[in-house]
Amino acid sequence: MKADIHPDNYRLVAFKDMSNEDVFLTKSTVNAKETIEIEGSEYPLVKLEISRTSHPFYTGKSKLVDTAGRIDKFKNKYAKFKK
Repeated sequence: MKADIHPDNYRLVAFKDMSNEDVFLTKSTVNAKETIEIEGSEYPLVKLEISRTSHPFYTGKSKLVDTAGRIDKFKNKYAKFKK
């Protein structure tokens, strides 16, 4: 392995899934502007849109996406080009 290529500033960081409010701690070097207090200790906070606790692949549940509205909007937009 090459020497001196890995960062030295690993620390515990809290990651928060905003879709289900799940918070987990892991080591990271990411810069965070916010902090959160967990069990009396303060950690840097990184907000996530999706994580292992809300991703359909890991949960086995899929979210219903309303594509009918998008398809109708597309058809209406390009209906004027029909011959």
